[in-house]
Amino acid sequence: MVVTKSSFGKAKDGQELSLYTLTNHKDMSVQITDLGATLVSITMQDKYENNTDVILGFDTPEEYYASTTYFGAVIGRNGNRIDKGQFEINGKRYQLDNNDNGNNLHSGNNGFDSRKWTVERISESSICFGLEDKDLEQGYPGNFKVTVTYTLTDENELFLHYEGISDQDTVANMTNHAYFNLAGHDSGAMLDQELWLSARAYTPVRDSRSIPTGEIAPVKGTPMDFTTAKPIGSEIDADFEQLQFTGGYDHNFVLQEEKGTVMKFAEVYSPRSGICLEAFTDLPGVQFYAGNFISDCPGKKGAIYQKRQGFCLETQYFPNSINQEGFAKPLLKAGEKYDTTTCYKFSVR
Repeated sequence: MVVTKSSFGKAKDGQELSLYTLTNHKDMSVQITDLGATLVSITMQDKYENNTDVILGFDTPEEYYASTTYFGAVIGRNGNRIDKGQFEINGKRYQLDNNDNGNNLHSGNNGFDSRKWTVERISESSICFGLEDKDLEQGYPGNFKVTVTYTLTDENELFLHYEGISDQDTVANMTNHAYFNLAGHDSGAMLDQELWLSARAYTPVRDSRSIPTGEIAPVKGTPMDFTTAKPIGSEIDADFEQLQFTGGYDHNFVLQEEKGTVMKFAEVYSPRSGICLEAFTDLPGVQFYAGNFISDCPGKKGAIYQKRQGFCLETQYFPNSINQEGFAKPLLKAGEKYDTTTCYKFSVR
């Protein structure tokens, strides 16, 4: 197992940025930059023994700064949407950026994705990035110290371990926004890739603003049902109001009622490459997003990314859950530890 470091240009404030590469004994490699603790590439051999990079991304920090796609970034303090950017803790109301149709999305314009993280430690198979988010720096209460540790195993597992602590009660709901395409980041639409999700329910949204209604609805009998594997594109354009609201899949699926033990929740297979992805988490939900709003986006190594060229499996507490009765709340009490794990495991068949 090897970890190497190379230059990745400069941050907006002139600081040097770096790119770290983890490589296992099966020649699978993962590249992460300290800008946003962002996953830049995940490369492995497909069934034809071609080296295949299975996530979308950019070659330069300037492209990451300019983009609104959040390719591969760590999202924090809160992933997904908060209605009107408002919430209340201990009787005090807080206001965040409204950067998405009157909502706060992925914590707004000063999110963890846009900052340089500090490398806390490196081992032969992992790298840990740290960040200190000051009280009200994004609008959230409390000084929040957080780390994200990426670990690559010889079983082609990539673990993402999030830890944090705050000196005030606060919102903590972090995720990673990797866009996967198991046929290769530059291979066009991924609609033929076959998805299985364990979720038997999802949280319908009110309208195109994508705030959940509060209902937990069964997937059975709807295009939202992936409890039997099917191509992602098989019903994505169905005459179904929820899909019309969001231009395709962009919904939270219910995995468990509360944060619990790490469980397998998804499996995706590309018949073109033979690459299979299994996903695991201890969180209550996952946002399945099918890249509906990618358009003419210049990406890595000259690729031009288009609509539905990548899918996201963003493990999370449910959208707007800090405000919604009946949803598990991403409320971190002062002095308590935030601790959650997601794993993506790759294989070929």
